[in-house]
Amino acid sequence: MSIKGGRKRLVTGAVPAVTAGLALGAFALSGTADGATKIAEAADTAARTKPTIILEHGAFADASSWNGVIDDLRADGYPVVAAANPLRGPASDAAALRTVLDHVKGPKILVGHSYGGSVISQAATDDTEVKALVYVAAFLPAPGESALELTSKYPGSTLPDVLDPVTYRQPDGSTATDLYIQQAKFHHQFAADVPAGQAALMAAEQRPIAQSALEEKATTAAWKTKPSWDVVTTQDLNIPPAVQHFMAERAHAHTTEVAASHSVAVSHPHLVAGVIERAAHATVR
Repeated sequence: MSIKGGRKRLVTGAVPAVTAGLALGAFALSGTADGATKIAEAADTAARTKPTIILEHGAFADASSWNGVIDDLRADGYPVVAAANPLRGPASDAAALRTVLDHVKGPKILVGHSYGGSVISQAATDDTEVKALVYVAAFLPAPGESALELTSKYPGSTLPDVLDPVTYRQPDGSTATDLYIQQAKFHHQFAADVPAGQAALMAAEQRPIAQSALEEKATTAAWKTKPSWDVVTTQDLNIPPAVQHFMAERAHAHTTEVAASHSVAVSHPHLVAGVIERAAHATVR
């Protein structure tokens, strides 16, 4: 009896110890899980506070012209959308871009190259989720100004001499003209600091712009109310550097000057991505 009683007491005494041990282990596991969850939640929150970068290409290009910039932005944790620009006119192209802006929720940084600058200036008007505008060798038209008018404001553009116009008949019987850059002259005109082989691909893949798009006057200018950054290209043969400086100064933009061709997003993607990230850091908390 005494032996049985002793065993009983030993077993009984062990139960609380085992129970306590299990409880302690469960607590430790629970604490570890809670810590991991909090870390994951913090990481998710940090990711969600980064604005989405919306990239709008310009004439004679397509969304692939942003590839190098996209690689840098994604490596730094930014969500990115490179929109397809119809290149039909600032008003209709801005309407198309607004469908993208409406679809992407949360804070956004809007970036435009070349003619894409005209588009973002209109699309971002009255959009409170667009926190900053970044212009890359781009137009910043004021209401009543066209891209063609601004290009001619100061000398230096050789674009008119290398254009390849294609006139076609529209469904209503009227005619319209699309503009390309002659492929043989594309490298020198548009992308002189891009390797020749890559520039040849860009020339073959270029998308035309409607001639009327360059003549259409702007109706709004978001840069009047939103903070702006501008990459000015001093070896640009499309938009003369003097024109770019004029527009940047008028918009009170944070300006970065670089000795580059019009295709600066292709030839200097790290620089362009850096300017975009500075705009994001300055305007999205």
